Amino acid sequence: MKVLFIDTVHSILNERLTEAGYNCIDGTKLSKEKCQLEINDAIGIVIRSRFKMDEDFLKHFNDLKFIARSGAGMENIDIEYCKNNNINLYNAPEGNRNAVGEHALGMLLSLFNRLHLADREVRNGKWDREGNRGIELDGKTVGIIGFGNNGSAFAKKLRGFDVKILVYDKYKTDFGNEFITESTLEDLYKNCDVVSFHIPQNEETIFFADDEFFASFRKNIYLINLSRGKIVQTSALVNSLENGKVLGACLDVLEYEKSSFESFFENKEDIHPYFKYLLESEKTLFSPHVGGWTVESYFKLSDVLADKILS
Repeated sequence: MKVLFIDTVHSILNERLTEAGYNCIDGTKLSKEKCQLEINDAIGIVIRSRFKMDEDFLKHFNDLKFIARSGAGMENIDIEYCKNNNINLYNAPEGNRNAVGEHALGMLLSLFNRLHLADREVRNGKWDREGNRGIELDGKTVGIIGFGNNGSAFAKKLRGFDVKILVYDKYKTDFGNEFITESTLEDLYKNCDVVSFHIPQNEETIFFADDEFFASFRKNIYLINLSRGKIVQTSALVNSLENGKVLGACLDVLEYEKSSFESFFENKEDIHPYFKYLLESEKTLFSPHVGGWTVESYFKLSDVLADKILS
């Protein structure tokens, strides 16, 4: 029973599958064509984001029983093809949800207290206390869009602050408790100071945050996006930063990301003008799609996948 590892993941997955009798094949340095031709008898594939799991690729694997993605998002997989061919899909949002929750909170506090700018200034010999006066999170209303593993983890991290948490999830009900209020999108528009996205990318959610979305808020807001880059339309974000509707943005993901995250800056001359604006703005804080990328989550993602495959 061969399992093809197309991307590098924590060794615990290989170890647990091998112990259970699987033959784990290292395909992390193999081309797409070699995987199709030489390892096409695999019953399982382990991936992150190196190859797109589309029909053209998957049709070469006649015995394929499962695809396991070390991460949460499944937009890189042809879900319909897998459903029609009885290929089970496993992801591991439980493995990095705590990391995402901590990262979102860390980015927000850094933006509020201008830590990214103050650190740079001090290193350059500038000691500007008044220019780096921060604002406090306490007393704010935080809106969370999407209450799956990552959205609920962020809500949990906010419990230590005196904030009101409003949560909108189109597909969930009856999840409110003493810490959070189940809300409509209109509730968020009326009340939020901070809005954080924790939803998957699909046809329904691409450019969820467009010009109309930002214009709908009664207050000027801060934005957090740790979901997928194409959830936020960059042109709309730039417009909203320029007109003051968005006061600041924490962005771990970007509309212009390529399927292979590591190649983002290969062609610097191709940087889009809207992205250039964000790069030059003091109202933005970036990280390179590492919201769930911690030492601990690296292990947990693979351990969770092992649990699901072996069960």
